[in-house]
Amino acid sequence: MSSENLPQSPEQQLRKPRVAVVFGGRSSEHGISVVTAGAVLRAIDRTKYDVLPIGITTDGRWALTADEPDRMAIADRRTPSVDQLADSTEGGVVLSVDPANREVVYSEPGAVPKALGEVDVVFPVLHGPYGEDGTLQGLLELAGIPYVGSGVLASAVGQDKEYMKRVFISFGLPVGPYEVIRPREWELDPTAARKKIIDFAGEHGWPLFVKPARAGSSMGITKVDDLSGLDEAISEAQRHDPKILVESLLRGREIECGVLEFDDGPRASVPAEIPSVTAHEFYDFEAKYIDSAAGLVPAPLTDEQTAEVRRLAVEAFDAASCEGLVRADFFLQENGEFVINEINTMPGFTPISMYPRMWQESGVGYSELVDRLIQAALRRPTGLR
Repeated sequence: MSSENLPQSPEQQLRKPRVAVVFGGRSSEHGISVVTAGAVLRAIDRTKYDVLPIGITTDGRWALTADEPDRMAIADRRTPSVDQLADSTEGGVVLSVDPANREVVYSEPGAVPKALGEVDVVFPVLHGPYGEDGTLQGLLELAGIPYVGSGVLASAVGQDKEYMKRVFISFGLPVGPYEVIRPREWELDPTAARKKIIDFAGEHGWPLFVKPARAGSSMGITKVDDLSGLDEAISEAQRHDPKILVESLLRGREIECGVLEFDDGPRASVPAEIPSVTAHEFYDFEAKYIDSAAGLVPAPLTDEQTAEVRRLAVEAFDAASCEGLVRADFFLQENGEFVINEINTMPGFTPISMYPRMWQESGVGYSELVDRLIQAALRRPTGLR
């Protein structure tokens, strides 16, 4: 049954919509998800919405957490965790998978389960596998609960960089050279798998970027300047994902653009530029979240370049069947052509994140941005659409 067809009681019609902010998760991006949740919780209009924070621990337990955004910030170069915020070390939150019942239940060992009321929409701010990759979205579809962001397919495509690139290529979007090494290739013949990368380097040159195929926040990425650093880079990528992606170096400027779903369809923000990071070899996790490398918003581009990157960002959004929001990342090459590197279906919402900064510059402030995403999710039915 579509969620839009569910009957509403008089109490449901009178009360404020209830937003469950779900964060944390089992991926290596757990801490950044908590930081993002803190910013979202701080921005949600409490006169308009009731809020229920739900954290997922690194071992997958759904926990009730304190609604205290100030505790969800990076401190002493360390990211926070759900375990630090959870009300209990054993209690668990359960969503019903019955579309006619959106009630959330909390239970602890030896205690009577406690009903926490119904949830009208979920704002999932999980990054990486087990949250941003379509898994959580599938659960919410089964439960008939609307949610912010892309659906199952687009979330999965947006997480897997191999299939993301395959989709882009099929839609005629410009993509740089890449190679994929799957887990089975390592298991059957690691020498042949390694040679595949070396041959790729022979064709496209060093340096290479070796990265997990299904991770984000620049986790597990290594810039490899020559053969001597290859094995260590492979091991680092495989710590995050058994499938790895190898990309050639694209010389040019790093340009980002945000896409947001409006009533009349997706629109692109003003673009931003990630400047050269002198203290880091590339725009890695430390540069993004710890050392706060500042992006240039708006990017110093010509009017023609700005129009082109905005067009490509919306095309990428549509190509992957995205909903709600996307941050699209590009390289502006030395020949003046744009190449799309990837999309992020749940970009960071930390105070220094580029997505909200781009929309701020485009006339949509942070609180309005959060509200627009929630309203779009409430309008959108679950199920096939």
